[in-house]
Amino acid sequence: MIEKIKDNYNSWASQYDDNINPTRDLDKIATIKFLSKIHFSNVLELGCGTGKNTEWLITKADSLVGLDFSKSMLDVAMEKVKSSKVTFIKTNLNQEWPVGDKSFDLATINLTLEHIEKLDHIFRSLNKKLSASGKCFVCELHPKKQAAGSKAQFLENGMKKELGTYQHSELDYIKNAEEAGFVLLSKKEWWDNKEDLPRLISFLFEKSI
Repeated sequence: MIEKIKDNYNSWASQYDDNINPTRDLDKIATIKFLSKIHFSNVLELGCGTGKNTEWLITKADSLVGLDFSKSMLDVAMEKVKSSKVTFIKTNLNQEWPVGDKSFDLATINLTLEHIEKLDHIFRSLNKKLSASGKCFVCELHPKKQAAGSKAQFLENGMKKELGTYQHSELDYIKNAEEAGFVLLSKKEWWDNKEDLPRLISFLFEKSI
C-alpha cells in the first residue's frame, strides 16, 4: 500500500497547499501554538511534505532536516523554503533514516503516522536520532475522526482520490512511544469551530532512555 500512497501524494503535491483542507490548516495552527512555547535548535521533521510547517519551524530552529517519501512534495518544499538551514531528503520512513544518531533536540511528525502501519519502528528510530531529553511532537488525525470515516483525500480531474491509512488509537501512540523509551509530557485535542468531534490529536513526548 505504501507505493500507492506515495503515488497519490506525488499527484496531490501541485495543489496540496492551495485546495480546501481544514485538517492541513488546523495542523499548522496547532503546531505553531504548541511549539511556540518550546525551545529547540535542531529539528528532524518526519513527513515534511510541501514544507507547510517547515516555513515556521525554521524561524525558531538553527537547522532542520525534512524527510518525506514523495519526490513531488519535496520539490514543492525546496522551491518554497529556500534556506541554508534546511535540508530535504527523500526517505521511506519505514526504512533506515539517512541522518545522524543523537543529532536533534526536536522531532515533529504531522499527519504522517496514519500512513504508517508499524509505529514501533518510527519511535525506536526517533529514540536513536534524538539527543538526551530530546522531544517529539506528534499531531495526527484524531482516532474518533478516523473512525467516523475521515481520511486524507483530494480531487484529481474531478475524481476523489482517497489515500490509504491505518487506524491507530491514542493508546497505540502512547504505548509505542513508551516502549521505545519516551515519556508522555502532554496530550491535546484540537477542534474545528463547526465540528462536534475533535479533528486532531497531538502528543508531546520526551526521550527518557
